[in-house]
Amino acid sequence: MTSTPAPETAAQKDDRVILEKKRMALNYLCEAWDEAAAEGIEPEILAHAALFRAFADLVEIYGEDAVADLARTLPARIQAFEFSVKRPVQ
Repeated sequence: MTSTPAPETAAQKDDRVILEKKRMALNYLCEAWDEAAAEGIEPEILAHAALFRAFADLVEIYGEDAVADLARTLPARIQAFEFSVKRPVQ
C-alpha cells in the first residue's frame, strides 16, 4: 500500500514562495555586487552601501524602533558566525 503525500498547506506554500524569493533576491544582489567589483568598487565600500540601503528600507517598512531592536541582536549573531562565509575550524 502506497501513501500519497499530504497536499501542501497554504502556510507551506507561502513559506516555499518566500524562500524562493529570498534565493532570487540574493542572486540579484550577488550579480550586482560582482558587477560593481568588476568596475573597481572595493568590497568594504559595497558592504557599507548595501547595509545603508538595507537599513534604510527596513526603517521605512518597520520603523526605527523595530530596526534598532534588530540591530541590537547583530553582535551576538556575528560572534556566533551566522554571517561568516569561512567558519573557523574548532
